[in-house]
Amino acid sequence: MRPYRKPCGLHCIKVSHLGVELDGQKILEDINLHIHCGKLSVIIGKNGAGKSTLVRAILGEIPYTGTIEFKDIKDGHLRKMKVGYVPQKVNIDRDTPVSVYDMIASYSSRVPVFLRKSRKEYARISEHLAVFEAQELIDRQVGKLSGGELQRVLLTMAVMDYPNLLIMDEPVSGIDKNGMELFYKKIEYLKEHYDMAVILISHDLEYVRRYADEVILLDSRILARGTPREVYDSKEFKNIFGNVTYEEKEGLL
Repeated sequence: MRPYRKPCGLHCIKVSHLGVELDGQKILEDINLHIHCGKLSVIIGKNGAGKSTLVRAILGEIPYTGTIEFKDIKDGHLRKMKVGYVPQKVNIDRDTPVSVYDMIASYSSRVPVFLRKSRKEYARISEHLAVFEAQELIDRQVGKLSGGELQRVLLTMAVMDYPNLLIMDEPVSGIDKNGMELFYKKIEYLKEHYDMAVILISHDLEYVRRYADEVILLDSRILARGTPREVYDSKEFKNIFGNVTYEEKEGLL
């Protein structure tokens, strides 16, 4: 595994005037974002605000208007963006015999895993899993993993190819408090050691307050954007989530 590097701060994901219309209905309109490497940008909003639609547009899964670019500020060149993705849910048969090693190796290797188990690949996968305190899961059946364990495995898969952008769509849904703490601490680790931008969709407002560098409040358009304090104290936030100040939010846990 290559050495980790401090975030360079020299590239960003630029979304300009993005719009999405599905079945004649406007879902997103005039979305403009600069997502910088080394920062955790969290998208919040009510159900139906277009959060997952924005992710699908960035992933190229649905048509959109406007542009999405990867910009290298150092030399100005545009290049293809490598994206890691952790979805909200993964449907896995509880009885599948596939192990964590099998799943990750089939994703990251060109050699069919049923032909042989490579010691080199096994060691590489184990090393990556260790970043998320999941190396002991390598021989476990995927279908037997808890929600928190599966989440750590999916995170491992998402960052193994060192993406420019990591997108996570409410990946901690249903995870207990200990799992949430571990998740956000690992995101802090990624920010410090990987050269990537991180976008997280979340409804866990307390954890967002504690860990986000930037909060984006979405409701078809961007209603507010800034630090957690700036967004949580905005009138737009209060209109959606109620009259809860930043200071009051600090004492909720």
